[in-house]
Amino acid sequence: MEAEAKAPGLTARVTAAIDLARQVGRAASAFRDSGALNVENKGLQDFVTIADRRAEDTIRTTLARLFPDDGFLGEEGGGTPGGKGFWVVDPIDGTTNYIRGFRHWGVSMAYVADGEIRIGVIYDAAVDKVYSAVKGQGAFKDGKAIRASSVSDPAQALAILGHSRRTDFAVYQGVSQRLYDLGIDYRRMGAAAIGLVRVADGIADLYYEQHLNGWDMIAGALIAREAGAMVAMPPLAASLSEGGPIIAGATGLAAQFAFLADIAGPDCVALP
Repeated sequence: MEAEAKAPGLTARVTAAIDLARQVGRAASAFRDSGALNVENKGLQDFVTIADRRAEDTIRTTLARLFPDDGFLGEEGGGTPGGKGFWVVDPIDGTTNYIRGFRHWGVSMAYVADGEIRIGVIYDAAVDKVYSAVKGQGAFKDGKAIRASSVSDPAQALAILGHSRRTDFAVYQGVSQRLYDLGIDYRRMGAAAIGLVRVADGIADLYYEQHLNGWDMIAGALIAREAGAMVAMPPLAASLSEGGPIIAGATGLAAQFAFLADIAGPDCVALP
């Protein structure tokens, strides 16, 4: 019991993750400017760079040193979630943007314990700031509390949509058309984690994507939920093993966004 009492808790983990995400994000920005990315194709319009791998290695080794009992699952290097808690990491979310110098990319880190997302941390390269949340304690940007949008008029609303080649483009077109018909403006920016913190920060009123991998969405999902947004996604185990859709939106527009639940399907459930 004494050893358990001395084990690092959520405060130690979120503090370390904030510092680490900022460090890794800034290093990746500097590395991109060096012109030595060594881009490889994982698939059509699906890239990985040496910067992704270096960032994930830095995060993995640092977390292992600080929290040796924690498991680790990374987009590039994989891993096996285990122990009482584990980290889920996308070292550079929005790699295509990163490669091309479009600064809508970030570093996404989540900590999972007892079957719940307990910590979400995302470095936003566009503004050089870190968004963070601990379950039940609110959402923050560089330590300052943030809240999701209070917009309730669809004519004033802004949505961000995501799309990948894992899903039918017709679904994306259909969602775009429905939002257009509702009078809602929309964007596609190419980095889910950053789209989700835009909702958390009240900059956008919706983020929707038909399929994401778990490392793309769970940190941002927690941050958006803690900021007061409504968030729906598959249960955590399914999100990590198979991925799926995500809806994160302003509560004042719940009626306008209700159609998305039918598109996402019954396995997309509210994040408590």
